[in-house]
Amino acid sequence: MECGRPQPASDALAKGARALEDAMPEAAVQLYNDASAILEEDGKEQMAFDLYRAATSVYIKLEKYSDAASSLLQLGLAADKCNATNSQCKAYLGAIIIYLHAHDFKQAEKCYNDCSQVDAFLRSDQNRCASKLLSAYTEGDIEEIKRVVQSSTVSNLDHVVIKLARKLPTGDVSALKTDAGKEEEEPLDENDLT
Repeated sequence: MECGRPQPASDALAKGARALEDAMPEAAVQLYNDASAILEEDGKEQMAFDLYRAATSVYIKLEKYSDAASSLLQLGLAADKCNATNSQCKAYLGAIIIYLHAHDFKQAEKCYNDCSQVDAFLRSDQNRCASKLLSAYTEGDIEEIKRVVQSSTVSNLDHVVIKLARKLPTGDVSALKTDAGKEEEEPLDENDLT
């Protein structure tokens, strides 16, 4: 760190990361993560938001969707610490969309359930949007998925997430409907007390 001053150190790392994004994206992501860690250690979480977004963007370019979603979830945690509920809720919805884009419905659902434990997200437009999206996936309703991703709630997310959302649904949505139907049809075992 430059003379014990976190802000200039973080700025220098971010500048280096931007310079390396195209040539060495892995190194760029590491610099973005280091820069945001420095700011968080200094209690300046709000200043790290753009760094998390930049890291997410690079992860998406690398098609490392799980890492991209994790980066948005970290942004959500940082936003929670400084009561930036709008940024927090957008980050959570973005992570859910990224998981759906990566054909990981189970992880998207788990992420939704985890994020719904946060009161601010539970009462948000982003939560309602995520709920509609997951329901449409469960029902295999491609038209509803396309309608939801065109909503103003999605249009207000980061541009890299919007681009992924507009490509939904990816993969075979009807397979999810079949899987959901199988779970519902399972007969009850009278001897199972769990």
